[in-house]
Amino acid sequence: MNDSMSIPHLIMSASTVVQLVMLILVIGSILSWVVIFQRTFVLRRARRAHQSFEERFWSGVDLNELYRETPSEQETLGAEHVFRAGFREFNRLMAKTKSADAILDGVQRSMRVAWSREEERLTLHLVFLATVASASPYIGLFGTVWGIMGSFQSLSMAQQATLATVAPWIAEALIATAMGLFAAIPAVIFYNRLSSESDRMLGKYEDFAEEFHSILHRNLQGRSEAGAA
Repeated sequence: MNDSMSIPHLIMSASTVVQLVMLILVIGSILSWVVIFQRTFVLRRARRAHQSFEERFWSGVDLNELYRETPSEQETLGAEHVFRAGFREFNRLMAKTKSADAILDGVQRSMRVAWSREEERLTLHLVFLATVASASPYIGLFGTVWGIMGSFQSLSMAQQATLATVAPWIAEALIATAMGLFAAIPAVIFYNRLSSESDRMLGKYEDFAEEFHSILHRNLQGRSEAGAA
């Protein structure tokens, strides 16, 4: 390949606007990979924490003992966070009211708040991936259009129209398009994958909250029946 048509040379000799477009796309691609690796790590950690906590929860351990074993709310993850928030509210309301409905409503609200925080934690920065996935092709297309405009300007000023006159402009324009796709394709693939995994984990947290709510409901029923007897 001629050195004048090599990719590094085309990038270095591109117009300022096209170089700026390429720089934006490179930065977007690098940041999207940082988000991809970071979110993948967070989701892997969340899966392991959920599996570990569910094994303890369904092992028949006393709920008060399990609550004491859980770390502070800032250190808990996923279902463990939902459990701690719900059981703390359960114990607090048990000391204040005898109404089972009021207690269960309070527990449900606390678990819903904890679930919302887990949703925010699991989906953090996914919007950035979606933005890179959707905007990068258009940013690359802008660079392409600008490069094609430059090729026509070069052609209009040339005394003799040859392929060598317009080829560098067209080549740099196509590089901008390729860089836009290079940034967008991984972003859209991993956005769909990470969003799906996040939704799956949040569904597990929601299922756990419903099961835990049912356990507390049966607990309150048993206490009321024992008190009536």
